[in-house]
Amino acid sequence: MSETQLSTAIEDHALERVPDHARQGWLALSWNTAGIVTSLVQLFLGALVCFVAGYRIALAAGVFVTVVGALLGWACGHVAHRSGLSSTVMSRHFGFGRQGSIISSLIFAFMIIGFLALENALLYKGFLFYFHLSDTLTSRIVIYGLLSLAWVLLTAYGFALVARVSSITLVAFLAVLAYITYVVVSAAAHPGAELLGFGSQFPPQALQAMGATTPMGKFVFCVNVLIGSAGALALVDADLGRYARSSRDIGVAALIGNVMMDIVMLSLGGIIMYAGIPALIDFYMHTDGMTRQAAAQAALHSPDSITAAFIVFGGALGALLMVLAQSKAQVLNTYSASLSLSNLFDAFGWRPGRLSFVILGNVIGLLMLYGRILALVNSWITMLGVLTTAFAGVIVVDYFLVRRLVGAGRADAFERVESVNWAGVCTVVASVLLSHYVLNRYVPVEFFSTLVLCLLLYPALRLTVFRPVAVLGGARGLS
Repeated sequence: MSETQLSTAIEDHALERVPDHARQGWLALSWNTAGIVTSLVQLFLGALVCFVAGYRIALAAGVFVTVVGALLGWACGHVAHRSGLSSTVMSRHFGFGRQGSIISSLIFAFMIIGFLALENALLYKGFLFYFHLSDTLTSRIVIYGLLSLAWVLLTAYGFALVARVSSITLVAFLAVLAYITYVVVSAAAHPGAELLGFGSQFPPQALQAMGATTPMGKFVFCVNVLIGSAGALALVDADLGRYARSSRDIGVAALIGNVMMDIVMLSLGGIIMYAGIPALIDFYMHTDGMTRQAAAQAALHSPDSITAAFIVFGGALGALLMVLAQSKAQVLNTYSASLSLSNLFDAFGWRPGRLSFVILGNVIGLLMLYGRILALVNSWITMLGVLTTAFAGVIVVDYFLVRRLVGAGRADAFERVESVNWAGVCTVVASVLLSHYVLNRYVPVEFFSTLVLCLLLYPALRLTVFRPVAVLGGARGLS
C-alpha cells in the first residue's frame, strides 16, 4: 500500500463524500450493523424484558421495535447513501447547518463514547471475574490500556478493516453463542415448549414498580427498554450507509441489524438465562455465600451478571464469547465516535485527521471511567436515546418532506450550507423537552412522541419562521 493509499484509508472520507468506487454491497454493511448490536449488553436486555414480560410478550415487542427501527435506520441510511456523508456531516446539509451540526455531533459523540466506556468496563469486570484478579490500579492500567490500544489499531485504517474485523468476530461469536446455548438448554430440565413460552419471572411487587402488571403494561415496558437504542442505531446506519451502493443495500443492512438486536439477541438472552438460572443461582450461593433470594436477584442485576453467567456456563469458551462480543462492538463504537468528533472539531476550524479522533475518543472514554461522567451516561441513557431520535428525525423530515414541500424553485437554497439552521436546533430542543417532561404521562414511549413532534414542528418552523438562507459555498448534488 502506497503512502497516498494509506493516508486515504486512515482518513476514510470522514469529512467528504465517499466516492462511488469505494461503495459496498449489503453484506459488507451488514457485518457492521449486526456486529455492533450482538453484544452482552443486548443479551442482558433480552433476558431482562423476557423475565419481566414473559417470552411471548417480549418477543412481540421485539418484532415491533425491529420494524420501527429498521424503517428509521433505512431512512437515515438512504440520506447517507445519496449524500455519501456520515451522520453528523450530513446534518450540516439536512436540518442543522455547519455550526448547528455541533449540537448533533455533541449528542452522538457523548452517547457513543459513553457506550465505549460502558463496554470497556464490562470487559474489565469480565476479565477480573475469569482470572480471579483484584480491582487494583495496576489491573486497571494494564487491562484498560491494552483494550484501548486494540480499539485504536483496529479502527485506524478505516471502513475496510472495520468490516473485516466485524465479519470475522461476528461469525466466531455466533458459533460460540450457539454452542453455549446448546450446552445450557440441553442440560436444563425445561421442555422446549416451556423455553419458548415462559411467563414473568419477577415478583408482583417488582412488576408493579415497573408498571408492568398488565399485558399492555408489560408490552410498553419492553418497547421502552428496547427502542431507546433505535435512534442511535439509525445514526450508525447512516455512518455505514454512506458506503452503500444503493438504498436497498443499506435498507437490508439496517433490517438485519435490528433483527439481530431485537429478535435474535432478545430470544437467546431470555432462553439462555431462563434455562441456566438455576445453575447460576447455585454458583452464587456456593461461591459468594449468598442466600437463594439474594443469588436470584444478583442473576439479573446488571450487564455484569450476564458476563458472569456466560463464564459460569462456558468456562474458557464463555470468556472467549465475552471478548468476541465486545471487541466488534467496541471497534464500531470507536469508528462512529471518530466520525462525530471529526465533524465536531471541523466546525470549529480544526482538522488534524480522523486518526487523532480515534485516539481522542478512547482517551475520553477512559476519562469517563474515572469521573462522574459515566454515571451521568447511565442515568441519562433514556434522555440520550430521545436526543438521538430527535437528531435522526430532523434529518429524515428535512430530506423526505421539507425539500419536497418547497418545490424546485427554492430547493437550491436547501443545498447550500447555512451557519445554523435554527429550525432544526429549536425542533430538537422542543421535541425532547416536551416528550420527556410533558407528554410522557400520555405517551409512555418517548421515541414516538419525539418523532411525531419532529414531523410537526420542523416543517412548520422551516417553512415560516426560519426559512432557508442561501449561503455560498454549499455542497450541490447532495439530495
